[in-house]
Amino acid sequence: MEISTQDRQHLQRLEEGLWRTETRFDRAWMERVLAPGFFEFGRSGRAYSREETLAIPARPIDARFPLTNFDTRLLGPDVVQATYTSIETYDGEEQVANRSSIWLRTGDGWRLLFHQATPIPD
Repeated sequence: MEISTQDRQHLQRLEEGLWRTETRFDRAWMERVLAPGFFEFGRSGRAYSREETLAIPARPIDARFPLTNFDTRLLGPDVVQATYTSIETYDGEEQVANRSSIWLRTGDGWRLLFHQATPIPD
């Protein structure tokens, strides 16, 4: 069984929304996207809870689109892993990381349950 093209495209738009300033720092949008119990291992190695993620202060995001090497794989009937490489410029420095997200299809749509970033050394 494979993920549909429509679901794959929708998940890519959701992932890209996490990298766009206007959606990433829109609390209502983020509350719809992040599942209860969401947590993340950030690029720094630090763990973030859902509330910590929602409380991150707004800042400009300079990310490259479309997301590089975006791919999905079905883990279960309503569970998908999305993977990609993020390329972001922060304080004049390009930061590159491998990213992995676990998405859960609910009655309210796709919800992000887990995210992990692993920096790619220069």
